[in-house]
Amino acid sequence: KLPTTKMLLSLIALLSAALLASAAPPTCYSRVLSLSKEITESFKELQTSKDVDSCVMTLPRLYLDIHNYCVLAKLRDFVAYPRCDTVLEVNELKEKARSLYTILISYCRRDLVFLTDDCNALEIPIERSITES
Repeated sequence: KLPTTKMLLSLIALLSAALLASAAPPTCYSRVLSLSKEITESFKELQTSKDVDSCVMTLPRLYLDIHNYCVLAKLRDFVAYPRCDTVLEVNELKEKARSLYTILISYCRRDLVFLTDDCNALEIPIERSITES
């Protein structure tokens, strides 16, 4: 009877921990950070995909660093880029970029601190930047 009680208590403790972990809402910073990484990774996959339209190679580079003030201009430029409107993956990526921009300027405006405004730093090749972060 004792091992069953111990196993039941362990199960209750595990479930309680899972509920507590999922109950904590993401912070503005964690949401922006995860969305920027998701966008950067999606852009990288889009650039390396063989099945996608050739116009994708002309898209502005989309390496995002939410600690760099220039990320706002980078997002605006990407969303406003007039080519590739017929490519579904590009439209989905533009929608994510638009969401990130909105979160940065509206919801997280007071929560974020930009550590730099080095626009050239956002031109780092994607392969190097992802492995460094």
